[in-house]
Order: sequence, then structure tokens, then C-alpha cells
Amino acid sequence: MPGRIQPPPAERLDRLGPFLAMEIMERAFEMERAGHRIAHLEIGEPDFEPPEAAVEACVRALRSGETQYTDSRGLIELREAIAAHSERRFGVAPDPDCVVVTSGTSPAMLLAFSLLVNPGDEVLLATPHYSCYPNFIRYCGGVPVTVRCRESAGFALDPDALAEAVTPRSRAIVLSSPANPTGAIHSAETMASLCELGLPVISDEIYDGLVYDDAVVTSALQLSDQSFVLDGFSKRYAMTGFRLGYLIVPEWARRPLQIMQQNFFISANRFVQHAGIAALECGAEHVERIRLACEHRRDLLVDGLRKLGFGIAHRPAGAFYVLADARRFDRDSKRLAFTLLERAKVGVTPGVDFGEAGEGMLRFCYAVSEGTIEQALERLARVLPELEQNVSGEART
Repeated sequence: MPGRIQPPPAERLDRLGPFLAMEIMERAFEMERAGHRIAHLEIGEPDFEPPEAAVEACVRALRSGETQYTDSRGLIELREAIAAHSERRFGVAPDPDCVVVTSGTSPAMLLAFSLLVNPGDEVLLATPHYSCYPNFIRYCGGVPVTVRCRESAGFALDPDALAEAVTPRSRAIVLSSPANPTGAIHSAETMASLCELGLPVISDEIYDGLVYDDAVVTSALQLSDQSFVLDGFSKRYAMTGFRLGYLIVPEWARRPLQIMQQNFFISANRFVQHAGIAALECGAEHVERIRLACEHRRDLLVDGLRKLGFGIAHRPAGAFYVLADARRFDRDSKRLAFTLLERAKVGVTPGVDFGEAGEGMLRFCYAVSEGTIEQALERLARVLPELEQNVSGEART
């Protein structure tokens, strides 16, 4: 038989870069299989248990045979529960028919960008930004346009700077509040200014509920009925492995999104959707316990990192990450992250994963136990002085 020709991957894959947080985590898993113990601060994985009511609802659904497809948009009971939750939180009750339940928020992002972005369209991003936003945009043929948020301002977005970046090719604005990786919460005035630009706002609200120091979150739903809201259960309910998210969309978008969901994903897991209903109806106290624990862990981590020499101008107001200036140890954040993994056995995410604005920084997740935070700080303390000395020596030469 003649030799087979191996076709190259589709050209659109050339637009994608690796997700460095996952690269670090997967290398850490290899090291653990070899017998090393890793302090994981690299991935947004809460170490809390999910709400018991959600687990029980999922088990009941499985045992009662709830294993079939659902409506592509999700169970109507879950979509109604999502609408009711939005009304309780923000005073806005979306039409349940404008809710699309997805297998995590990543499919929701893919649906939203696929709907909005044509080849060559520009999508505006506040940066440092979640690692995967630009890859979704590029995969759909779009062009990410970043607007830098300054650490000195707590990584708050300057709406005037974003407005200046708008061109005739601008198609949408992506905003995360509370933000990954910075923990920034954008003010109602900032978000209103963005909505007034007349572009669809894709608002990633997955960290809503995880806020500290009396910070207040504004939902894009409160400001514009043309917003696209991404949300889910992974973070505030500690349900990452359930893979359950949702997208709230304008009336005009619901039918094309339904068609895409039918074709690409069919529906989210039926029994997992029952867990989502239970979390929304019974999980408020659980979320508050997680929030209070994370606030304490944030302070523990920030104080410890500052003592080690990391630069942190402001305590993050939300989410569960600290983005810290690490340039005194190495200006190459990817190299530094892998060095710390190999030598200190501490997993952290390189700042460059969040765009060029994050280079020279490291992201630490504090949704882990206090013991893990303390262990990580102790291990870092043994390795960082030598790294700092090396950087100083390079500077002198």
C-alpha cells in the first residue's frame, strides 16, 4: 500500500496558543506521578466541596433515570431558576427563553463569539485578561484589541481609553467583573459607559458573589438588554467538574444560538442540570462560606507574598486570584513559573498567559486551603533569594 499522507492541522489552529495555566498544571501532574508533592496555586480550582443539595440532586436524577437529552437550551426548570436568581441578585429577570445552558462557560464563550464575530472584526478586551478570550476571538477569525488596565489604579478599566480604541471594525466588548486574573471590579459608571458605545458587551460574571471589603458588583443585565452575560456554577459553588454554565442573551440572539447549540452540543448533561437547580435554590449559605474563607485566604496570601518581595499594589476586590509583580526574580514569567514548579514544587501561572500586560507577573490562586498557602510560601522562601541574586547579578553585568 502506498504511504499515507498526513494532512496538516486546519490553519485556524495556528491562531491558538497554549493555555499556560493548564501547561503548568499538567506538568505538575507528571511530577506528582513521579512522587513529588506540589502546592497547586496555578489553576482556578476551589478546594471546597460543592453544595450538598447539588450533589444529592445529581444523584437522585441519575437514580431516577434522568439521563436523556434535554431541550437544547436546557431544562426549563433550570432556566427559570437562573432567571429567578438574576432577579434576586440584580432586580432583572431575563426571559428563560433567552437563557442557554451549556457544559461550562467555555462553550458559552464559543457560542457568543461565533454569533458575533466575522473574519476581520475587532473585539475589545480589558487586559490583563482571561487567557482564552483572544484564542476564542482568533478561532472565529476576529482580531483581539487590548486596552491596558493599570495596576496603580487597581486594574480598573479606563472607559475613555476603551472608547478611543473603537474603530468601524469594532464588533463587541469583552469585560470580566470580578476579573480574572486581577480580581478587579469595574464600577457601574464604567460599565454603563461601555454599554453606551453601542457595541454588544460580553460580560463574564462567573466570579459574581466572590467579592470582598464591601465591594459591589454590577451586572451588565442592569444596564443594557443587548448584553451577553456568561455565568455558571464552577467558581462560587465549587462545581468545576460538573461542567455547567449558561449564557443570557438578547431576544434577537436566542434563535441563532439555539440552532448552534442544537448542532454543536445538543444539550448539557440532564442530571447535572438538576444539580444546578439545587445550587441556585439552596446554595446561598454555601457561597457565603466560600466567600468568607476566600477573603481570609486572600489576606494570608497577599501578606505572605509581599514579605517575600512580590509587588502587590492593591488587594484584589473579587474572584480568588492575586496578580503579583515578580520582576525582581525574573522578567520572563513563563520561565519563572516553570522554575518555581521544578525547584520549589509550587504551581503558579505566568502573567504572560493573560496578555503582554501581564508579563513579569505571576498569578496565584487563593481558593486553596490555608495549609497549602502556608506551604507554598515556605517553599518559595527557600528558592526566591537565589533567583533574586541571579537577577541582580545579570543587571550588574
